[in-house]
Amino acid sequence: MSEQAQPEKDKSYALDAGNVGAILEATTTQDAASLETLLEPLHPADIADLLEQISPAERRDLLALWQTGLDGEVLSELDDALRDEIIDTLQPAELADAVRDLESDDVVDLVEDLDGAQQEAVLEALGDADRVAVEQALAYPEESAGRLMQREVVRAPAHWNVGQTIDFLRAEDDLPEQFYHVILIDPRMKPVGYVTLGKLLGAPRAVKLTDITEDSFRIIPATQPEEEVAYAFNQYHLISAPVADEDGRLVGVITIDDAMVVLDEEHEEDILRLAGVGEGSLSDKVINTTKRRFPWLAVNLVTAILASLVIAQFEDIIAQFVALAVLMPIVASMGGNAGTQSLTVAVRAIATKDLTGSNVWRVIRREVLVGLVNGAIFAVVMGIVGVIWFGSPMLGVVIAVAMIVNLVVAGLAGTVIPVVLEKLGVDPALASGAFVTTVTDVVGFFAFLGLAAIVLL
Repeated sequence: MSEQAQPEKDKSYALDAGNVGAILEATTTQDAASLETLLEPLHPADIADLLEQISPAERRDLLALWQTGLDGEVLSELDDALRDEIIDTLQPAELADAVRDLESDDVVDLVEDLDGAQQEAVLEALGDADRVAVEQALAYPEESAGRLMQREVVRAPAHWNVGQTIDFLRAEDDLPEQFYHVILIDPRMKPVGYVTLGKLLGAPRAVKLTDITEDSFRIIPATQPEEEVAYAFNQYHLISAPVADEDGRLVGVITIDDAMVVLDEEHEEDILRLAGVGEGSLSDKVINTTKRRFPWLAVNLVTAILASLVIAQFEDIIAQFVALAVLMPIVASMGGNAGTQSLTVAVRAIATKDLTGSNVWRVIRREVLVGLVNGAIFAVVMGIVGVIWFGSPMLGVVIAVAMIVNLVVAGLAGTVIPVVLEKLGVDPALASGAFVTTVTDVVGFFAFLGLAAIVLL
């Protein structure tokens, strides 16, 4: 692919700037007909992106003009904070109309954080069966499979054959808009297998359903945390999976689209926590973003003070050798970067369950050896720099040895700390960064300045 074609490919799914401009122009001129024409062909996810990218004032004007267009599919695609903001502007009747045609899992996702009046309005707008399904899902713990599942399930008795199942599907008036499997149940409503639509349509009518079931069949407990559900879908390449209650009876189904949303959220959450910014989005207000980031900046301040206390112990030698003050940030920075590399690998491996008790020591040994090799290479480089820059061979030796020590410790800390925190029940993505930074700074400064005090004085 040519270099000119690549940028176009990268923008394939981005909102067209000209179209966005036309939408904002129609909003400014209060041209409701043009606005409807411009928004009608857009996918709900694209409309959600549009609402997230424009300013709050533009968003308010657009929604006020586009009174009939906002529906549940757009709401379900919005970032949580922005969705709450928009829902707050809707009347209960408008909100109820917007979510009336959504699948039960999308309704649950929308209403679980609403206040009492709005939640009641949405539930009253649903049919009796849908309302009961949503209320039952809300009874499960937050961020569990019971909240994630949809209650619309296509099921068939395990003793049926292909012909009976196809006839049933053709006669059924209330099938889900999308489904991937027919779930087989026993007389006690317990799932015992499932059949893909492809095998169902490709098999002769007389074939028993139990003869064409999939080996990938797995039952998800309704109380299982949703991150575990997402892991199962990713690990075992599931398309959908039945959800069972505590008695093993079928209560719903989770599909791959919902599982991948959770997986994406988990990845994003890990990245944000490793950076110390917490959960948030580009649409969050200044005060909310400040509150989330302030605690971790405060923690970093404490760790920086601790590192400064180490430096203060070597004031005399720093005063005699100004070169030490020039080179100290290099040692600390290299250690911090190496620690972050090992930390990122370890946290991700813990999240994907690749780092376990059976291989943890092998991984720790690898990271320490990587730190040793990298430290030795950069030790030679910085030793030469120290000699050329300051004309002191011993200074070159000091920074070389300090570099090796700090990179080895960085590899060790970046792996051991998240493992220990995970064993203690603390989210390693949330707390590891501050500990690793503290260790590499303190060790780096102490090793560099301590060696300098021994060798140079």
